[in-house]
Amino acid sequence: MSSDINELYRRVIYQNNTLNDLLTTSRSTPGELVICQEKLVQEAVDTLLDNGIRGQPMRDGHNKVYKSFSDIIEGKKRRFRETLLGKRVDYSSRSVIIVGPSLLLHRCGLPDEIAIELFQTFLIRGLIRKHFAA
Repeated sequence: MSSDINELYRRVIYQNNTLNDLLTTSRSTPGELVICQEKLVQEAVDTLLDNGIRGQPMRDGHNKVYKSFSDIIEGKKRRFRETLLGKRVDYSSRSVIIVGPSLLLHRCGLPDEIAIELFQTFLIRGLIRKHFAA
């Protein structure tokens, strides 16, 4: 499975490097060629995220369809749900998002009790490093 992702990443890097070469090495590159290469980069990224989204999925030499990120994380038995979402959480909280006049744009407020509970291990580690706790 990881080799599939590696191959799809390799394709993105190759297409991006080709585009970079077109843009940097020659000032007289036709605009149509650059646009075509940009589309190939976008297609490679789309395939990495969801192989088959553009019609025919990309296949290896044995005609096996490469597994993309969406293939890895979808479904109950896939790696994402089993290893990350399937674990029990020690601490959780529930809150309602409201407007805060003292908050800047793209910021959120967190009650002190919840922040201390969520970041307790980091706080303790910092106190131990600064020799405030043992």
